[in-house]
Amino acid sequence: MRKRVLVWMSWWVDSSVAAHLLIEQWYEVIAGFMKNYADEANPNCHTREDRNTALKVSQQLGIKTFIIFDFREEYHQRIIQYIYDWYQQWLTPNPDVLCNSEVKFKLFLDKAMELGCDYVATWHYARISKDDQGYKLLKWLDQNKDQSYFLSGLNQEQLSRSLFPIWSLEKDRVRDIAHERWLINADRKDSQGLCFIWKVPIREFLKEALPEKTGDILDISWSKLWEHAGAHFTTIWQRTWLWLSWWPRYVVEKNTETNTVIVSKDQAKDLMADKLLVNSLHWINTPQELPRSWSAKIRYRQTDQACTVSTYDSWNTLIHFEQPQRAISAGQIVVLYQGDQLIASWVIKQSLA
Repeated sequence: MRKRVLVWMSWWVDSSVAAHLLIEQWYEVIAGFMKNYADEANPNCHTREDRNTALKVSQQLGIKTFIIFDFREEYHQRIIQYIYDWYQQWLTPNPDVLCNSEVKFKLFLDKAMELGCDYVATWHYARISKDDQGYKLLKWLDQNKDQSYFLSGLNQEQLSRSLFPIWSLEKDRVRDIAHERWLINADRKDSQGLCFIWKVPIREFLKEALPEKTGDILDISWSKLWEHAGAHFTTIWQRTWLWLSWWPRYVVEKNTETNTVIVSKDQAKDLMADKLLVNSLHWINTPQELPRSWSAKIRYRQTDQACTVSTYDSWNTLIHFEQPQRAISAGQIVVLYQGDQLIASWVIKQSLA
């Protein structure tokens, strides 16, 4: 009996090739489009164009069932409000990680089960394997495009119901397959923006809910350089939106009590730290033995960094890197690897020099 799979279809070429490969593997494929964000008044909102492209590609592939899932209310509650809340607290959220665990592999997965599907499939560049210990999330073959970092919030049930059809392909081969099938999005550029919002600038997006609040921009000696329109609009290591083009500076600290942003021109010194406190531990698959030495990274596409973990408690765990790390931002995600396997993730609480 053929297995049924609900494929997340978007306008990106990766999703189209993923659906094509599943059809070739004799799965019964249903195309699902997630409508998570729409702003008809904003010319940068691409939801309608995304939907139309996904529909046309599904027709090209001969997929008979195309379903639009309207998750706008849930997406606002679970993702957009989370973004607003964390920026309001002067933290830097990671909505892409949460979107995967709460939307693509939760809401979308629930719909797949309601439709009698065996799996959901996405175009993520990562691998899933299974052994006696359970399901493992593994890095992709090309480390430059590996997306396991963004999947670090998934659990065993979600992995057991998920397929990543393009796991064995390099990106050039994905585009070659799209050209061979004459898919209309074969040359579509990759997304570089916020998940589902894409072209909408983050500052413009935040201003819809967070009011401007003028404060001082100070250098590390507490001399005033300029004023900011809202410290919650800034992130660590930021250079843009500071209006200091004649004084190149990087954000190194935000003081919530005084509503000040502290900047420095010496990022090699003032943005480096080798220790960080983390909380909200999430295990993907707890290994039988827990060594102290691991590799980890604090952002997507960062090279793995050797580190030690002093405890595995859910709160205030200390991670100590062998080499100082640049621009550790509270609210971001740090992920822990054992070789190619992603073991766990935490939320960064603060850095320690």
